[in-house]
Amino acid sequence: MQKDYVRHVRTFAAFLGRSPDTATSEDLRRFQLHMAQQQIGAPTINAAIAALRFFFTVTLERPDLVRPLRIVNEPRKAPVVLSREEVARLLEAAPGLKYKAALSVAYGAGLRVSEVANLKVFDIDSQRMTLRVEQGKGQRDRYELLELLREWWWAARPQVWLFPGQNSINPITPRSASLSTRSATSRARWSGWAST
Repeated sequence: MQKDYVRHVRTFAAFLGRSPDTATSEDLRRFQLHMAQQQIGAPTINAAIAALRFFFTVTLERPDLVRPLRIVNEPRKAPVVLSREEVARLLEAAPGLKYKAALSVAYGAGLRVSEVANLKVFDIDSQRMTLRVEQGKGQRDRYELLELLREWWWAARPQVWLFPGQNSINPITPRSASLSTRSATSRARWSGWAST
């Protein structure tokens, strides 16, 4: 970590062409702009900013110089949205009814793996057609999931957890649900899924 700080200060000195203790606020701003123009990644730019803030604030006791430096946020990538056919193939490739139902709930209700793993039987209100998610993204109406959830419930008769683990006292683990998703994805791709 300390080597990284020294490396970033050394890089700044090379950009500056003189001792870094002679730098101005404008020099630091130009250096950050230079890094962005060189298409250096946000994590590297942020590490350089942290190193320069430490150097100027602690070592040189000149915190006023680093005020113009700003942390760079990494741009978010748009998620890959599967077509209906790809979703159908993914669900068909699930290893068994439990994982097919769990994947359907995750995809249909937009739940995280941990939220699906922690669903309980009483979280389903079939009269109001709602699926209750405690401490999750909120309550979502999902009529299209109800038939598959009913099929799963009739097949397994879960008592507490909607998707119980190997011992029915505990829910399936998020890791187990993730592994089944990867397995289904591999099988779906193997069976002719064109997109990646």
